[in-house]
Amino acid sequence: MVNYREILRLRSLGNNITRIAETLHSSRHTIRDVERLADEKGISWPLDEELTNQKLYHLLYPERSEKAQVFMEPDCSLIHRELAKKGVNLKLLWEEYKVRCAAAGRVPYQYTQFCERYRSWARKSKATMRIHHKPGDAMEVDWAGGTLPITDPVTGEAVPAYLFVGVLPCSCFAYAELCSDMQLENWLLCHAHAYSYFGGVPRLLIPDNLRTGITKNTRYDTIYNRSYAEMADHYDTAIVPTRVRRPKDKSHAEGTVSYASTWILAALRNETFFSLAEAQEAVAEKLEKLNNTPFQKREGNRREAYLLEEKEFMQPLPTDPYEPSVWSEQTVLLDYTVTDGLNKYSVPYDLIGETVSVRVTRNAVEAFFHGTRIAVHVRTHNRMRDPVTIAAHMPENHRQYLQYTEDDFRSWANTIGPETEKVVSFFLESGRAPEQGFKSCVSLKRYAERYKPERIESACRQILTFSGTPSIRGIGILLKSPIPEKSRTMDASVKQSLRRSHGITRGIDQFRGGDEK
Repeated sequence: MVNYREILRLRSLGNNITRIAETLHSSRHTIRDVERLADEKGISWPLDEELTNQKLYHLLYPERSEKAQVFMEPDCSLIHRELAKKGVNLKLLWEEYKVRCAAAGRVPYQYTQFCERYRSWARKSKATMRIHHKPGDAMEVDWAGGTLPITDPVTGEAVPAYLFVGVLPCSCFAYAELCSDMQLENWLLCHAHAYSYFGGVPRLLIPDNLRTGITKNTRYDTIYNRSYAEMADHYDTAIVPTRVRRPKDKSHAEGTVSYASTWILAALRNETFFSLAEAQEAVAEKLEKLNNTPFQKREGNRREAYLLEEKEFMQPLPTDPYEPSVWSEQTVLLDYTVTDGLNKYSVPYDLIGETVSVRVTRNAVEAFFHGTRIAVHVRTHNRMRDPVTIAAHMPENHRQYLQYTEDDFRSWANTIGPETEKVVSFFLESGRAPEQGFKSCVSLKRYAERYKPERIESACRQILTFSGTPSIRGIGILLKSPIPEKSRTMDASVKQSLRRSHGITRGIDQFRGGDEK
């Protein structure tokens, strides 16, 4: 308001209009107008102490005072309630206020005065300033800078545990959880636990630009971690990361992180914890104390502010429980497998060398190629010596090999002949386990696909005649040899293949030579 008393005092001291305007930082037009009206109404210095500037205003401008009585005061409590609704702002409420003023035949305040009256009411009533933070609109998240040591009861070694903090800016209601690391799986689980703690989901999720959540954030585009985006889709919330190196974008999270570091981590600094669960229980107790601590500048506390002003505006939790998943890009190995970091799992063999997307949850391992799921396995949490394999993923020869049994080989040999049965029995019984002879039996069956059963039986008879330890290599040479079965002479290469690999064996030539002498 213009200082009317000071204008009249400075005028009585002989100051001109320019000097008074410079002293009071008012326009010369205003000074000239006040002096003219004072002369007209016979008002001069000195003035009675009870004649304040407000009363001088009514004396100098009676017509403005009458007009002021027709202004319609905005209903600030109504404005406060309406601001909590989605999409509502002060500009919209001012337009609606003008319509009500016109219907009542009253004069509306301009937008600036309208906003100023609401802000003044909000400050006096200690109400939440919803101009910047609507209830249920956002959750700001971050990791606390400090850690809490967990002591190994056997070795005495201290391992750091990390504090996750999430806060609702409107009510400042906070959630904190202690984790063994800051990896993606814990990051996702902490979000899910925070939503459960709040009993609802806000519209927006505001994280920092940490690698576990945001892959890339530039002026032109934002690339989210696939697992993080999947979590946001499950809870029907939108991720809006802060600008790089702009902590003020989530000032409430930064402030609450600092507050939590003091009242949770620092408060527990002198206690010794021998397990993560024990430390998590202590952190949960400190969290409840933090949320129930009264505000310093307004009535109530964080929990009361949330229950009274924000909870009803939160989105409901999804009906299906959230299961965190970790995505990775992997190249299919030569044994047509991918890994969850502990065990290997098969995918179709024709994708060897291709890059696939692997999604790992607590109970499943899934593989995707160009967006199509190509394999799904039940996740095994114990280390396995061999890969978890589905027969349909294997090449035909690998699949057949796994389906072979000892009885199958004996039954097949029975269809060929007794000599073949003897050879197959030798293959299966010569090692410590029948499976050691499966490769030789498979090779013999492959020969049976190229040669007639009579030829297979003949080759087995021949090799049993000349050796007590038949080999698949010797059978192969006999099958390829043009020498008839009745011939007693054998090629040198055949003899060499039939020779035992151990001991000294005398052949028929040794005895034939003795007869000639």
